[in-house]
Amino acid sequence: MFTSILPLSLASTVLATIVGTFWYSPMTPMGKIHMQYLGFDKLSPDEQKKKMEEAKPKMAMMYAVQMLLSFMTSFAVVFILSMSVQNGLPFMMAVGFPVFIWLCFMVPVIGSALLWNNCDRAIVWQKFFSDSLSHLVIILLIAGMVSFFI
Repeated sequence: MFTSILPLSLASTVLATIVGTFWYSPMTPMGKIHMQYLGFDKLSPDEQKKKMEEAKPKMAMMYAVQMLLSFMTSFAVVFILSMSVQNGLPFMMAVGFPVFIWLCFMVPVIGSALLWNNCDRAIVWQKFFSDSLSHLVIILLIAGMVSFFI
């Protein structure tokens, strides 16, 4: 079982990247909130296009760093689930550990980041719930995927 942690973590990283890309795409409500957070709603279409062009050279590095961060989360979730089940805990109870970590660590970090940055106060709660739920959905999808392999 321990040997399956790395491949499952890598697969979970891809899953997290796909979900994140969809979650924050401009066609979703969460993506629209994210674009407001970035200030794109206040820019003209020409200014938006210019900003997108400026960001393109950095995009590969940004995705690489995001994938590394997603791998860290994926590895932790897969490791916790695998070791918990291996030690006799029912899978559904094991899922409680990553969810508890999300609630007690990720949610406060997201909240603190939004509280102390220059986020538009009109959308701060929407951004908070969007970002928090994004992480919860990813954790639960990783758990769902892992359930087929452990």
